[in-house]
Amino acid sequence: MTDAKTLVQAQFGANAAKYSTSAVHAKGASLQRLVDLVQPKPAWSTLDVATGAGHTALAFAPHVKRSVASDLTPEMLVETAKNAAARGFSNVETAAADAEHLPFGDATFDLVTCRIAPHHFPNIPAFVAEAARVLKPGGTFALVDNVTPDGETSPGFSAAELDDAGAVYNAFEKIRDPSHGRALSTSEWRAVVGDADFEITHVEHCPKAMDFETWCKTMAVAAPTVPKLADMLDTASPALQAFLTPTNAGGKRGFVLTELILIARKAI
Repeated sequence: MTDAKTLVQAQFGANAAKYSTSAVHAKGASLQRLVDLVQPKPAWSTLDVATGAGHTALAFAPHVKRSVASDLTPEMLVETAKNAAARGFSNVETAAADAEHLPFGDATFDLVTCRIAPHHFPNIPAFVAEAARVLKPGGTFALVDNVTPDGETSPGFSAAELDDAGAVYNAFEKIRDPSHGRALSTSEWRAVVGDADFEITHVEHCPKAMDFETWCKTMAVAAPTVPKLADMLDTASPALQAFLTPTNAGGKRGFVLTELILIARKAI
């Protein structure tokens, strides 16, 4: 296992219980929107990659025959199993899995989902290729992830300004969570998915309001690091300010992330 993946296990293993109750992960607007867009069928077998505490797998479970929740981090799978049992789901199973080397046969699933996780993957094209491999012909790939600014999300800025804003945003995330790899832009996601035998059928963006203090606490950010992150918001470039729209009212900080929701269909 690479050092990056070991770091992901360490970070998320230590904070697994927090992700069971995280409002962003458990109740974020993109979760129900994903179900609505996919329109799952009762006979489907589904796979959620990097499931975390299982929120996406559990959201689809009432609508499908079989819901497999996979993750690299054992502690997350324990949380998923607890959450499935608490909600009375008998069709949810957990599986240890590396997103870039899925331990499932070709053409196994009708749906592969992955939500708010790929920015941790060292090799996103490898993950997308694996999703295509394990999907049945005509199967659905449903993705949600935080993106960096580009011309689709942030018109009116030059390519250089947007590239710089994206680099600073990724640095901002990595300081908060060292297991953060790199969030892609929407245009980069279009290219990666299009190169993997998929037809993209739907793309939209979903704003996600973040409370700065909670965002820091979820990853147990060390107290001396918090002011550095706050300063990065305060001194962000115009392009990054426009993208994150940071606020600071009475000492209560906030900002807005942008989630990409992308649905694609594997070729028949």
